Amino acid sequence: MTLDFRADGAPLPLDLQHLIVAGWTGRDADAIAHHIEELAALGVPAPSQTPLYYRVSAPLLTTAPVIEAVGEASSGEVEPLIVEVDGKRYLGLASDHTDRALEAHSVAMSKQVCAKPCATELWPWDEVADRLEEIELESWIEEDGAWVPYQSGTIAAIRPLADLIEGSRISELSKDGPVAMLCGTFGAKGGVRPAAKFRMEMRDPKTGRSITHEYETRTLPEVA
Repeated sequence: MTLDFRADGAPLPLDLQHLIVAGWTGRDADAIAHHIEELAALGVPAPSQTPLYYRVSAPLLTTAPVIEAVGEASSGEVEPLIVEVDGKRYLGLASDHTDRALEAHSVAMSKQVCAKPCATELWPWDEVADRLEEIELESWIEEDGAWVPYQSGTIAAIRPLADLIEGSRISELSKDGPVAMLCGTFGAKGGVRPAAKFRMEMRDPKTGRSITHEYETRTLPEVA
């Protein structure tokens, strides 16, 4: 399945071959502990090590404005997205949408069962490489008909992206074709919780440009 990205205003269609979700990537040990405690409240077991690199199906990455999930326990997380193809690297914006009920049993499986929404626009790596840690990310969820701030932070709160690139072997995997990696997130204001609508933004404070994406989650009936 081809993803119709754009970079520098030009179409960049990609047939993604590999998708990675990097987890537990916080740079601050206290922040990692907080996120682990936050998810532990939902019954999620602590990771075996940090960071972890979950391999999920490439077709899960989608630019669609609507995704579907079984039950009402899934939620999004704003994350920087790295895309590598033909020796070129790009920075984008994505949501690691995750089934929180399943996460209590298997984090790896909870990543696999949900689509990973992303914005269509990508920034060439060389255009932001000198200030990656200044890049700002923010998300909102819709509650009671109003948009509520959900997450905010800069890439400086995440482990250096160069370390994640090395640890994930993304460059080696790109020999098979285009590869993408979601790079981790920040704690949620008010705690992790589901919402039918999720909005996210990535901003470059130096240039003032931004990437945004909004999506809706349709709930499928949970039957047994």
